Amino acid sequence: MVSFCARQWCDLFSPANFLLTNPEALQRTVDQGGGNLVAGFRNFMADLQDLAGSPADSGTDRFQVGKTIAITPGAVVFRNHLLELIQYAPSTATVRPEPIFITPAWIMKYYVLDLSPQNSLIRYLVAQGYTVFCISWRNVGAKDRNLSLEDYRESGFMAALDAVTRVVPNQRVHAVGYCLGGTLLSIAAAAMAGQGDDRLATLTLLAAQTDFTEPGGLGLFIGESEVNFLESMMWAQGYLSAQQMAAAFQALRPMDEACGRATRAYLFGERSTSNDLVAWNADSTHMPYRMHSEYLRKLFLNNELAAGRYQAGGRVIALRNIRTPVFSLGTDADRISPWRSVYKVHYQTDADVRFVLTSGGHNAGVVSEPGHIGRWYRTRDTPASGFRCGPDEWLQDSALHQGSWWPEWSEWLAQRSSAPRPANQELGVAGSNQSAFTPAPGRYVFQR
Repeated sequence: MVSFCARQWCDLFSPANFLLTNPEALQRTVDQGGGNLVAGFRNFMADLQDLAGSPADSGTDRFQVGKTIAITPGAVVFRNHLLELIQYAPSTATVRPEPIFITPAWIMKYYVLDLSPQNSLIRYLVAQGYTVFCISWRNVGAKDRNLSLEDYRESGFMAALDAVTRVVPNQRVHAVGYCLGGTLLSIAAAAMAGQGDDRLATLTLLAAQTDFTEPGGLGLFIGESEVNFLESMMWAQGYLSAQQMAAAFQALRPMDEACGRATRAYLFGERSTSNDLVAWNADSTHMPYRMHSEYLRKLFLNNELAAGRYQAGGRVIALRNIRTPVFSLGTDADRISPWRSVYKVHYQTDADVRFVLTSGGHNAGVVSEPGHIGRWYRTRDTPASGFRCGPDEWLQDSALHQGSWWPEWSEWLAQRSSAPRPANQELGVAGSNQSAFTPAPGRYVFQR
C-alpha cells in the first residue's frame, strides 16, 4: 500500500503536469496565443459542472441502447426475477448445432459485448454461423438485498442454461463467461461436473479469475476492515451503487494516466473523442448486499474456490473435476483481473487449455474487433496431460500474432463443434408464440 501510494504521489507531482515545467504545453501556448488555455479552462468548468451534478454534454448521447448500440436482432426468450435471456436471430443460411451461451458480469450491462455493429462480439459470432444466447441481468434494488451468489448460480446461470437447452434440445453448449460472469461459470461448471451434468461442450473465460491470491491492485483495497466498511454501507441501502464501485476502480488507475488526461484537457485544450465503450461505461448497475459480501469474503478474502472449500448446492465443489476444454483470455493491461491471475486456471483444471493474452485492458482488450489498428495477441495450448508452466515461461514460449483474437476463438469453437446445418429462423422453443417475445435488447437493460 505504501509503495502504491508513493508511486501515485510521485506521478501526481510530475513536472509534465504543470504549465511552467511542461515545454510542450508552453510551446503550444505560444503557437496558439493562449487559445489552448482558454479551451482548457472551458473543459475544466465542464468537469466542475459534472461534479456538481449537472452533467455537461459529453458527446455520448448519440450512443443509445436499442437504437445505435445493442441492436443485433434477437428477442428475449426467457425471463425471471434475475435475468432476461436473449436469443439472437441467425444471419447465415447454416449454423453450428451447438449454441453459444454468454454469461456477462452483473457488475456491468451486458451490451459491452454488443456495442456498435462494427465492434459487437455478439454480432460477429452470429455472422460466423453460431446460435447465440446472452444473459441480460436485472439491475437490482434495495428489495434484492438478500440475493446470494447461490441465487445467481441457480436462478441465474442454471435457469438460463435450462432455457437454452429447451430452445436447442439435444445439443451441448459452448459456455462463455466474462469477468465475474466467468467466475460464476467456473463455479457452475465445477458443480455440474460433480453431478455428472455434461451439457457443456466448452468453457470460455474472458478476463475471469478463479484464484484470488493475486487479484492485482484491487487487493490493496480489500481487507477485513474494508469489507466490514462496505458491508455496513451496503446494509444501509441494500446494494452497492455504481458510483461506489467506480470509486474503487478509479483508485486503481495509475496516477500518470489520470494526470495525462487532465494535462491534455486543461493545458492543451484537447478532449478525447467519446465512443460507444465510454457511453456503456457510464451506464450504472448495482450489486446486491448479500451477494457482494459473499463474493468479497468467500472469494477475495478466503479464496475458497481455489482452495477447494467453496460450496454450491450444499456440496463442496472442485474445479479439478472440470474436464471440458477451456479457452481462457487475459488482457495485457488489466488492473481488475490481471492476466497472471487469470492464467492460474492452468493449475486448477485437468482440461485442455488454450490461453490467449491480448493487448488492451479489462474491457477494451475483449472488445477487440478484426481491423482494430495496433491489436495483437499471444497464444499457446496446454493439453490436459501436458506440463503446466508458469506465466513467464508461457509468455516466453507463446506465439505472437497481429490483429484481433476473435477469429482465433471462433476457429477454436468451430473445431469443437459439429458440421453446420440449416438455420432455424424461429426464435425460442419450437411452436412458441414469437409475438409475445420482447425484442432485443429487452427490458432489464434499461433499468436504472
